[in-house]
Amino acid sequence: MGSLQKSNGGMGSLALLETSCGYLLQELQIIWDEVGEDKFEREKFLLDLEHECLEIYRRKVDRANISRARLHQQLAESEAEFTHLLLSLGERSLPGRPEKMEGTLKEQLNSITPALREMQLRKEERVKQFRVVQGQIHKISAEIAGWTEYNDSTSPVCVNENDLSLKKLEEFQNELQRLQSEKSDRLQRMENCISTIRNLSATLGMDSSSIITKVHPSLNELSGLSKNISDGILEKLDSTVKSLQSEKQTRFDKLQQLGKALSDLWSLMDTPYKDRQEFLRVANLSSMASAEISTPGSLTLDMVQQADTEVKRLDQLKASKMKEFFFKKQIELEDICRISHMEIPSRSEMEKIISQIDSGEIDHADLLTSMDEQISRAEEEASSRKVIMEKVEKWILACDEELWLEEYSMDENRYSVSRGAHKNLKRAERARLMVNKIPALVDLLISKTKDWEDERKKVFLYDEVPLLAMLEEYHMLRKEKEEEKQRQREQKKVQSKVVAEPDSPFGTRPSTSSRRLSDKSINGGFGSASPLNRKSMGPSSINSPSRGISSITGGKKTKRERAYSQKGFSYHPREDTVSVVSSFSGPFSP
Repeated sequence: MGSLQKSNGGMGSLALLETSCGYLLQELQIIWDEVGEDKFEREKFLLDLEHECLEIYRRKVDRANISRARLHQQLAESEAEFTHLLLSLGERSLPGRPEKMEGTLKEQLNSITPALREMQLRKEERVKQFRVVQGQIHKISAEIAGWTEYNDSTSPVCVNENDLSLKKLEEFQNELQRLQSEKSDRLQRMENCISTIRNLSATLGMDSSSIITKVHPSLNELSGLSKNISDGILEKLDSTVKSLQSEKQTRFDKLQQLGKALSDLWSLMDTPYKDRQEFLRVANLSSMASAEISTPGSLTLDMVQQADTEVKRLDQLKASKMKEFFFKKQIELEDICRISHMEIPSRSEMEKIISQIDSGEIDHADLLTSMDEQISRAEEEASSRKVIMEKVEKWILACDEELWLEEYSMDENRYSVSRGAHKNLKRAERARLMVNKIPALVDLLISKTKDWEDERKKVFLYDEVPLLAMLEEYHMLRKEKEEEKQRQREQKKVQSKVVAEPDSPFGTRPSTSSRRLSDKSINGGFGSASPLNRKSMGPSSINSPSRGISSITGGKKTKRERAYSQKGFSYHPREDTVSVVSSFSGPFSP
């Protein structure tokens, strides 16, 4: 009550009454006066009232202190957070923020709050950028690593909020660009491999979808999965491409072999074009490279099997066709040899080749090459013999005319008037001209034959008889004939002298006879007969060179051996060899 009184006394009753408390206290005193409250109770009540007021003031002050402390803490925390945001975002300062804090705490807090809010918004935006970039990095890294179970929703990105600077963000962006470039390269490699697999599968007639799915299900566009671009998948794709390329090359090589075999068989058997059409595409592969084959279905397994079946079928027909081919070539070779009077291959060699064809021991390509080589050699030798053979034919024709002239000269009725006599006279004149040319022709033949033998290093055979032996024997027989004629002329002179001395100084005229030679005996003669088939004329043939030629060619091998031994030639019979085709020398002289 004293403090209240002091307060009342010190402040003045008027000031106290001006306050709400003063009015209330005044009203309370009026009530006490009216009630008659004693003074002690009044002072006690006022004292309690004073204590209660102090308690209320104290609580209010404490609350004010707490509020002030909170403002200080908020201001400090805001300052710290702002500073931390600046550091984490890599910012030096924020435009618009006061450098020095002035005014009350609330004023200072109100001044930093907008800047802090702006920095928080920047942080949130920067965190989003980091989360997006890092999320893409994690996703691409997972695809490269082959983590197909990676999911953005189940694999949250952890962002380091202590370093949200633009430099760090740029590092992540550079890493993302590198990964995106690597992903693009890998996807391009995968697309190239998948495209190659599809093309190869189409060429080989295989299902590309199953092959690609077998590598990995994510590579199938219908699967809906993110493509696995790991190193393992790329290696599997490369391996699959190499496997298909190897299969393509294997089938291509097989079809090339089959195509070449088909072409050879068609050529060997003269297969009609309409029968070749089904496999012409296979046969044309022999002139192409493997890289040029890209048409779908051009190297299917069915095509290989069908071509292989066709080759086997044609192989079964080959033996009979090979016989026909061999007979044709043999006839062609024999005709060349026969026309040029060269040695004809023996029938035993032909039979050996036929037996080899039946047994399949000889290949048609080897047979074709061998026969073509023999025919080529025969044609070449026939060409080299052509000039000599033409002169041999002239010589043989002249010898035939000489033989006819001899028989004509022995006919006593050759001058008689008879049918066809004038034709025989004209033929005799032509025959004498031809006979007079025989010595020069024989000398020329001997010279050319020797030159041919020196050049070829072997003997020139005419129907298996050495031509030089024939020519020299003819020369010897002609010489003997001339000597015989000379002896006969001398003997005739002696006889004519003996007859002329006792009778008359004039010689007797040869008597003529009315007997005529038939046209057949004169014109037929030996002019049309070939000396190759002419038989020996008997003992008198030694006196006729023409008949001597017939005896030489008629005797064949026995005469040939004798001629060789007489004229210094060496004769060696043909030896058997292991390989008929390789040892078959054809028309050449031994």
